[in-house]
Amino acid sequence: MANKGIQPTDELIEYVLAHSIPRTEVHRRLVEETERRLGDRARMQISVEQGPLLTFLVRLVGARRAVEIGTFTGLSALCIAEGLPPDGQLTCFDVSEEWTSIGVPYWEEAGVADRIERVIGPAAETLEAHPFDGPVDFAFIDADKAGYLTYVDLLLERMRPGGLIVADNALFGGAVLDPDAEGNPAEIRRFNDHMAADERVDAVLVNVGDGLMLLRVR
Repeated sequence: MANKGIQPTDELIEYVLAHSIPRTEVHRRLVEETERRLGDRARMQISVEQGPLLTFLVRLVGARRAVEIGTFTGLSALCIAEGLPPDGQLTCFDVSEEWTSIGVPYWEEAGVADRIERVIGPAAETLEAHPFDGPVDFAFIDADKAGYLTYVDLLLERMRPGGLIVADNALFGGAVLDPDAEGNPAEIRRFNDHMAADERVDAVLVNVGDGLMLLRVR
């Protein structure tokens, strides 16, 4: 079968963004501050084209209650919260008070801070202990790769049927193709293989940004 994919370029990504849910000045300034304050670590942010997709997916599933595991400086949380209704709730689990606090002023400026709750600590422990007042509709995972399978198991206990889990870095720069790779690429390979065979979900792996694994709860 012929490969119909297109290698993304900066110009093509800008075209994609121009025809998607608009990025705002708040988004741009949050990205710029992250780059200014954290330098090379800023690459831990979601890619710019993933942001509109997260907002779209949250709206598509009609999410009111969302979870994020791995918030970094808050760009993905901002995009998820913007997809929620005014009375929606996003709970962000992250280990860094310092990094997540960078996003708080931008959440406030965008008018979604009241929809976002931060929970600081090891995500497996805090997620397991957190009291949700109802089933979760949408979840985004972008944290330590070795923890992905644990996070999915914990989330599936809390998700509604038809809910959606999205996991980032599912292609890991193409390193998932290397069967001898160790560390994070090996963890992602294990995660992808496991979820593709997991009968609790419908799995689709898409080439957006660094790859997104989409898991619809059966």
